[in-house]
Amino acid sequence: LREVSEAGVWVSAHPDVIMRMATKRVLFDTQGLSWGTGTRIYHSSADLREGLALLDDAAARVLKQQRGMGGQGVWKVERHPRDEGSFRVQEAIRGAESVCLSLEAFVARCEPYFERGGMMVDQPFQERIGEGMIRAYLTHDSVVGFAHQYPAGLRPESAGEPPPGKRFEVATAPAYTRLRQSLESEWVPQMQQLLGVATPQLPVIWDADFLYGAKTAGGDDTYVLCEINASSTFAFPEHAMPIVAETALDRIDSRPR
Repeated sequence: LREVSEAGVWVSAHPDVIMRMATKRVLFDTQGLSWGTGTRIYHSSADLREGLALLDDAAARVLKQQRGMGGQGVWKVERHPRDEGSFRVQEAIRGAESVCLSLEAFVARCEPYFERGGMMVDQPFQERIGEGMIRAYLTHDSVVGFAHQYPAGLRPESAGEPPPGKRFEVATAPAYTRLRQSLESEWVPQMQQLLGVATPQLPVIWDADFLYGAKTAGGDDTYVLCEINASSTFAFPEHAMPIVAETALDRIDSRPR
């Protein structure tokens, strides 16, 4: 993709842009935004071992490999309540069970994530995960739709069975007004400035996933960025496809000759 882009072919999600905004590292780089939360980064097994050794007894964390999908390489980690040297870990894939591992055993399991310059990020576990995840779909810097999903991975048993299916909502759906306004007027512009990504460089198809954070004193929802997808983003709302097509044609027409 980088080679064909250099040859003058328009590439929506350029590899350089993907590496800046659409790997789990973006959670560390943008943690200062109000969509962020306290996030650590580990560049090696030694970093991971040191970080987990300092893990607070009462605090569950979620560790994520740099690139992946479907919950692969995403782990909920917390100290075992009755075994000081062990951790209770659960991968965020459908049907995965919580298991007890020693620090060394879990670090060994994560070693492949650090190959070829890989890394892991470490975030606080969001207790409201049972209420689902909101996916915001964007074209460049404009929100074009939403979907409320209920991923099976890490969903607590107390939350019961998730609602079936996924329904796309238009960008102006009232339930997501505050989230859309925050994305378009605050978070996306701040992310662009922080990462050095101009608006024409943003993909014409990408999405951002949010979990519910703690409610405000007034009872309003807050949102915590879970991940950004720019290289594997289908299904995409059908009602947004005309906007995608128009934007793509505009980018093709304006590319350097």
